[in-house]
Amino acid sequence: MRAAVMYGAGDVRVETVADPKPRESTDAVVRVVSSCVCGSDLHLYRSMPAVPEGLPMGHEFIGVVEDTGWDVTGLKSGDLVVAPFSYADNTCALCREGLHTSCPEGGIFSGAQAEAVLVPHAEGTLVRLPVEEDSALLPSLLTLADVYTTGHHAAVTAGVRPGKTTTVVGDGAVGLLAVLSARRLGAERIILMGRHTDRTDLGRRFGATDVVAERGPEGIERVRELTGGEGTHTVLEAVGHLDAYETAVGVVRAGGVVSRVGVPQYEQAPIGFSTVFGGNITLTGGPTPVRSYIEELLPDVLEGRVEPGLVFDRSVDLERTPEGYRAMHAREALKVLVRP
Repeated sequence: MRAAVMYGAGDVRVETVADPKPRESTDAVVRVVSSCVCGSDLHLYRSMPAVPEGLPMGHEFIGVVEDTGWDVTGLKSGDLVVAPFSYADNTCALCREGLHTSCPEGGIFSGAQAEAVLVPHAEGTLVRLPVEEDSALLPSLLTLADVYTTGHHAAVTAGVRPGKTTTVVGDGAVGLLAVLSARRLGAERIILMGRHTDRTDLGRRFGATDVVAERGPEGIERVRELTGGEGTHTVLEAVGHLDAYETAVGVVRAGGVVSRVGVPQYEQAPIGFSTVFGGNITLTGGPTPVRSYIEELLPDVLEGRVEPGLVFDRSVDLERTPEGYRAMHAREALKVLVRP
């Protein structure tokens, strides 16, 4: 089959690799109908050291089940399914608590920008979709694999609720869908921090009430001005770099919550008296347990109450996947849909 493989920074190639086959009795092989390039893929695209063997790319996909191991009974050939970016058995104690990304039997997909994917723990991972593979809803349904559920995770862990204020740091796909999620959960005011007009316009469509284009200390000051000097009850950090964290801490209200869901994240960050401790600030967030959210979010997508697929502003076929990476790297595209 054909698949996208990264050999180093800026070096993505589409080449022929071995077809996936079930190895365990709980595996499934899924023919990919739609996948995409993620903002987290760009971190590797910009910094990955050269490697001779290459790294299969992609962790978001919708597809059709083609083959299953003998212990897979809840899925059959021909089922259209969406996969979380992480696979899990969905039966262990952590999965039952909604922490699928911490499943001892789990892991992160790599290789979804391809014609087919091997899915471990297929019944615990895949969710059947009640539409046809040519449905116009597929772009929005694909966001359930990562970016929409991640925006939702940020809002949920931060405690966004009616009557409260929220700042979203970052105008990438996750940030924009964090705006949508905050609006869905009833936030009274949503301040989007971003400086790309085409993206912040979409953010306004998703529910942002204010846009702050300034960055750093100027951006913090502007949010404080908009909130009477207090900051917002919750802050959703959707970038994953230290400067975004510093902004988040700078705009959160005393007693508020900062939820970090951006990738790649950072090991060193101020949490002392003058930043977090003194203000009784709560830090939360983390890798999204997508599987625990899909059933909750799916009905709104199916019934058209939300349209998270609007974050896709370019589509390429699989052979042109490297072009999709280049477009996102150059900020010529927000998020690229890949159709094998």
